[in-house]
Amino acid sequence: MQRSVSFALVLVAVLASGASAQARAQAAPRPNTKNTAKPAGPSAATAKAPTPAPLPAPLPADPGPKVLINREVFQYAGDGRRDPFVSLLTTSDLRPLLNDLKLVAVAFDPRGQNSVAVLRDITSKEQYKVRVGQTIGRMRVAAIQEKAVIFTIEEFGYSRQEILPFVIDSTKMRPRQ
Repeated sequence: MQRSVSFALVLVAVLASGASAQARAQAAPRPNTKNTAKPAGPSAATAKAPTPAPLPAPLPADPGPKVLINREVFQYAGDGRRDPFVSLLTTSDLRPLLNDLKLVAVAFDPRGQNSVAVLRDITSKEQYKVRVGQTIGRMRVAAIQEKAVIFTIEEFGYSRQEILPFVIDSTKMRPRQ
């Protein structure tokens, strides 16, 4: 019984190797024996050389797994914020600073809807008329009071509020000279 099992295994192995050798022989290209023989004699030199037979068309290769290339695309929606890709050293988005501003006048609305403040930049002598919600540089006007303007400043992910008051109180009488 053991002999018959081992004989069957050997037979299966021989058949499998023979089948794989036959498949390799069929897949290998065959040499063209018709055009390889050289004609002999003087008449062959004057005759045209035979043209080789055209090669068979290659089989389409298995595409295998397809390579997918993804390109990362970034779109920046500013929404009133400065562009993070522009250098801070070359932009005027940081100016004016709170220390550069002077509160010149306030047109105060007691209801708080239509108040307007006039600010002047000390260094450039530029004048700004602002309402609640407007931005100057990196500062946003949070509120306008009778004698001060409150700014919200956002730096490095933190938000703080600063007050810009009147430097000189214009409601007092000036002494006569």
